[in-house]
Amino acid sequence: MPPIMAAAPAIKRPRLRVLNDRQIGFVLERNSVARIAFQRDGRIELMPVHYVMLDGAVIGRISLGRKYLSWLVANEVVVEVEETTGLFDWRSVVIRGSVSLLRSHGGTDVQREQFHRAVTAIRALIPGAFTESDPTPDRRFVFRVDPTEITGREASTK
Repeated sequence: MPPIMAAAPAIKRPRLRVLNDRQIGFVLERNSVARIAFQRDGRIELMPVHYVMLDGAVIGRISLGRKYLSWLVANEVVVEVEETTGLFDWRSVVIRGSVSLLRSHGGTDVQREQFHRAVTAIRALIPGAFTESDPTPDRRFVFRVDPTEITGREASTK
C-alpha cells in the first residue's frame, strides 16, 4: 500500500506587478546592500556591495582588485537590490548602467567634487569610512553607477 501523504497547506497565489518610479525610489532609499554584476575575463561576476543613492546614481566603494581593472575596460554593470519578507513576498529593483571610478586627485573640478560628495554620502551610511575607525579600510576606491535603465517588480500575497 503506498504511503499516505498529507496535503500541503494552501499557499495564497502571489500577485506580480511592476513598481512605479516612486516605489522604486523607496526600495533604493530603504536599503544599503546590493549585488553588482559585471563581466571579467569572459565570465559574469557577482558581488555584494554597500551603496547609497546620490543624485540618481548608485555610489559605493571597493578594494583594489581585478574588478577594479575590469571596470576600466568594460564598464557596463547591473545592480540589484531586493527586499524579501517571504517566499512569495518580495520587491526587486534592477539598475543597468555604466560604472566609473571617482578620484580625489586629477581629473576635472567636477570629478573631484563628485568624489567628495560621494565620500560624504558614504559616511552617512558608514560614519567611520575613510578614517582610522573604518570597519573596511581596504575599500578605498569609490565607484558610481550612472543608470541607463531602472526597473522594479514585486510579488505579494497580501
